[in-house]
Amino acid sequence: MSSMSRARVARRIAAGAAYGGGGIGLVGAAAVGVLLAEVRMAKRVVGNGNSPHPPSAEGLYGRSYGSRYGRPYGPFAPYHGTYDPSEDPPIRLVMLGDSTAAGQGVHRARQTPGALLASGLAAVAEHPVELRNVALPGAQSDDLDRQVALVLEDPARVPDVCVIMIGANDVTNRMPPTRSVRHLSAAVRRLRTAGAEVVVGTCPDLGTIEPVQQPLRWLARRASRQLAAAQTIGVVEQGGRTVSLGDLLGPEFEANPRELFGPDNYHPSAEGYATAAMALLPTVCATLNLWPAEEERPDVSRREGFLPVARAAAEAASEAGTEVTAAMPTGPRGPWALLKRRRRRRVPATDPAPTTAAEPSA
Repeated sequence: MSSMSRARVARRIAAGAAYGGGGIGLVGAAAVGVLLAEVRMAKRVVGNGNSPHPPSAEGLYGRSYGSRYGRPYGPFAPYHGTYDPSEDPPIRLVMLGDSTAAGQGVHRARQTPGALLASGLAAVAEHPVELRNVALPGAQSDDLDRQVALVLEDPARVPDVCVIMIGANDVTNRMPPTRSVRHLSAAVRRLRTAGAEVVVGTCPDLGTIEPVQQPLRWLARRASRQLAAAQTIGVVEQGGRTVSLGDLLGPEFEANPRELFGPDNYHPSAEGYATAAMALLPTVCATLNLWPAEEERPDVSRREGFLPVARAAAEAASEAGTEVTAAMPTGPRGPWALLKRRRRRRVPATDPAPTTAAEPSA
């Protein structure tokens, strides 16, 4: 399917989500029976991702940076005294979504995407980061309403930035894409209205799952990309940013499937999550004005620039690691967006653990 065709499909799905449309299908009706049969077979092979519960990575990261207000040294010198969160609140980062946001498939807290993002954000900001995770393995987009309610239940502790990873279960459980995008858009709107920045890792490419065979691979890839593009339109229109996860791990999975898949052959391994976190971190930092200013300008050599939002969404869905954010409010073909392919910084999978009741200070 061409980029323009994907843009038209994504635009229709997003419009249906915005105006209460019904079930615009991700794949043809004739293919649905095959898709469901193959999904059930794949789920039996991988156990539907039912590995042990993901480790809890909630806690305080980067405590050693502490408060530097009134200190005589420069902004890059860590503070080695006692950190008092009441005097200098940490950056609040919250993870929402499904099993990939929760970190299912790994055994150590520091290997989860939340921990990797929190430790990376603390290092870039040189400031403590408090991580909270309300993601639920197996969740579909309709669970975001519950998750957002948990995040916003205390008005005094609104997050600085929220990262949402959702969509795979919507595809495998045949949730109409219009409904899926409607729930995601509503979640982003509520978080943005409360004052939080929002970054969404869009639906990953289900065609990279190791046990999945043809014709499901082709159908899953097509469905995943269509949903990812529609998600981008909905998120950007509500003031959030997206990063396409797509087939980000595709080449790595093909070359090293045992390294990037977890024990259940369904969820990413520690290396897989590190690759995803590496793609998300620059955008998370940019939402808080922590990324180099020169990186905010479009770089023509990296094929960055301003595009109608539907076209930017379609291009991002085809190239993993691509960021889309709102730009000009309108244009001849509707809202416009800025498409960026940020340079990635490696996030080590061995970053320190957070400060919790059971673990030492990072």
